[in-house]
Order: sequence, then structure tokens, then C-alpha cells
Amino acid sequence: MAGTAPDPAGATNDGQAVGGRGDEGERSSLEYAASLKMGIVITLAFFALEVAGGYYSGSLSLFADAGHMFIDASALLLSLAAIHATRSLPTRERTYGLHRAGIFAAFVNGLILVIVSVWILYAAFTRLSHPRPVESTVMLAVAIAGLAANLYIAYRLSGSHDLNIRGAFLHVAGDALTSLAVIGAAVWIAITGQTVADPLISIVIAAVILISAARLLREAGGILLQFTPRDLDIDAVIREMETVPGVDGVHDLHIWSLSSSIYVLDAHVCTCERDVTRIEEMKWAVKSRLERFRILHSTLEFECKECRDPDSSACTLAAGREGNPDHSRRN
Repeated sequence: MAGTAPDPAGATNDGQAVGGRGDEGERSSLEYAASLKMGIVITLAFFALEVAGGYYSGSLSLFADAGHMFIDASALLLSLAAIHATRSLPTRERTYGLHRAGIFAAFVNGLILVIVSVWILYAAFTRLSHPRPVESTVMLAVAIAGLAANLYIAYRLSGSHDLNIRGAFLHVAGDALTSLAVIGAAVWIAITGQTVADPLISIVIAAVILISAARLLREAGGILLQFTPRDLDIDAVIREMETVPGVDGVHDLHIWSLSSSIYVLDAHVCTCERDVTRIEEMKWAVKSRLERFRILHSTLEFECKECRDPDSSACTLAAGREGNPDHSRRN
């Protein structure tokens, strides 16, 4: 017997709260969408300003920051599109809807961050070999304006646990660090006249961005590849399921993330219970316990004996010919 529970209130949208707080999650989603729209307009405006400022002042840091800002605008646009996509209802062609759209956007954002970082490193090392004069006054004024814009956008996007919004936030926060570093370089150049500070700061910024991108790619990639959520202990989940009276064992268990806030589980539950009504009660008791682990969508197959036949396709993933691990516990 298999059973699939409808998602609790708040489980239909990525980043929406669980347990009757759907309205709050809905408002947050709309607020973040509005912040993303505003961020796109502001970022594009300051992109143009920094391109002009970099050209006039001769600052590589400003050009790098302008390039980063243009990428930020693209990242914010991707994130905005992903928010709208995750609100779409499931269809016959997309039975899970588009919850993974936000994760895909986050992964793309991470790749873009890597590309931008590599470009900054290349330009910085080139500038070290061929130094150029820099107009520090213009460089400083434009960098301060860019920092103010980035801090405002980052503030509007802060606080979300949604991976897609976090990816956009990382873009903007990284650009804020870039602007701050450019300010420091401009002040140093104004005081000492040493233009080498411009490419050196660019190298430091690129390294920081690469670290952030690696973390984002690791988390988003793990979800896309359906790894077990990093904050879940499979053994603890199984132990909790087996506390339900009548459950003799759990095996062929798989847990993955549908999005950054929705976990999914399927498993075989072994029981000697023959009464259908009692099994139904056991099913909902198990599902209730799973909600403690933020597992909001689960499919349970009840059986009276565990998979033993290696040729059976029912437990191929758990006990196949290739020696895949069998996530199980037996009383």
C-alpha cells in the first residue's frame, strides 16, 4: 500500500513557511520580487555610471565592478523569473511544477560568478605587467555611489532562506565588497600615487567571489543531483519512523530536495499489520513524524516482508546488482 500526502500549507511555493504561515510566506515572496525589480533598475543605472567612470578615470577596478554589476542585473533577472516560475501549478508535463527553477537559477548564478572572477583575475594580472595612470578622485566618487546602491539592494534581499534569493544576495554582496575595495584603492592611489593598488584589490575581490561561488555551486548542485539534504541524518529519520507502533522496519529509503525548502521522501515500510484502517493510521503517523525533519512530501509503500530477491525491480536502487547501499534498519 502506498500513500502520498498533499503538501501542508505553505509547501507549494519555494521558501514559503510551513504550518499555517502561508500568508506570511506569500507576502515575503511578493516583497522579494519587488526588491528584485528595483534592484535590476538600480544595478543597470550604476553599471552605466561605472563604465563611464572607469573609462574616464582609467581604473580597472571600476571596469571590473561595472562588469560585475551587469552580471548582477542578469542574476537578479534570473532570480525574478525563477520566483514567478515556482508559483506555477503542477501540470501533466511538470508534475512537480517548476520548483527546481530557483535552484537552476542559483546554479547559473554560481557559474556566472566563476566566469566574472576569472575575467577580473586576468585583467588584474595584465594590469600588473602594464600599469596605467588612474584618476583617483573620479574613481573614489563613483565607487562610493556604487557601494551605496549595492548596500541598499543587499538590504532588501537579506534574510531569505531561499537558495535562489540567496544566490542573488551573494551577487549583490560580492559587488558591495568590490565597491568597498575600489574605495580603498582610490584612497591609497590619491595618497601615494601607487596605481598598483588597483589591480591588487581586484585580485583579492576575485578570490572572495570564487569562494562564494564554490559554496553556491556545491549546494545548488547537490539539490539538482538529488543528494540527501546536508542537514538531515538518514539514520535519525529512520529511527523516528520506526517509533510508530506497528512499523517493524524501514528500507529502500530515499530523501532528496525538491527545492531549498521542500524535502521529499519515499520508502518501503515493513509491517505485519493486516488491517487496512490500521495501516492508514500508521501512514499518517509516519508522515506526521517526517514533518519534524521538514519532509513535506512523502510516498510510503507498506509491505509484510522486506525485499530479498536481487532480481526484483521493486528495490533496484537499494539492493541492485551493483552493490548499492540499502538504507534500512531492522528491529
